Amino acid sequence: MSTSPASSARTAHTAGKPNRRWRVVDIVVAAVLSVACGLIFLFWNTAGYAGYEALDAFTPGLGGLASGIWLLGGVLGGLIIRKPGAALFVELLAACVSAALGSQWGAATLLSGFAQGIGVEIVFAIFAYRSFNLLVATIAGLAAGVGAWTLELFTAGHLARSVEYNIIYLVCTCLSGAILAGVLGYFTVKALAATGALDRFAAGRES
Repeated sequence: MSTSPASSARTAHTAGKPNRRWRVVDIVVAAVLSVACGLIFLFWNTAGYAGYEALDAFTPGLGGLASGIWLLGGVLGGLIIRKPGAALFVELLAACVSAALGSQWGAATLLSGFAQGIGVEIVFAIFAYRSFNLLVATIAGLAAGVGAWTLELFTAGHLARSVEYNIIYLVCTCLSGAILAGVLGYFTVKALAATGALDRFAAGRES
């Protein structure tokens, strides 16, 4: 039975189009990632916050350099799952885990997870969930920093602080997000892929 050119074109288009529907394995792995990141956040709530305060005491706003680890979940989720909503899902659920296990910021942690996850999600959406290279991951980490900084203007009283403080804090938070969430997240995914743990995902089948 012959196939018409129009049918062949439709088949080729469908084959080249990424599958945006979530699979069961996507949900399970996203949940596992969220729990793992939530535990990392919980540790960073002590160790990272101590660094944050030390840096901020040295130069107000410099504490943003310690923020990147809190932005990691969304980048990992987006790079591994590669589906709309994955970055927000992982970052927000990780924030829920951190809050449930005793984060000193309580329910406000959920707002942070949402703002940071949205920042990452926007970047992957701009690239149509088709590009997941180091540059995109770095931009995503930076965008998470922008999300965190924007939220803290209102929740941490930063609007009342000086313009100089807010500029320093923005630059430091974005730089930390780009490196500790973006670059570190990208190479973490590469390391996981090398173990075979991500063979069910496109991220695990890339060279």
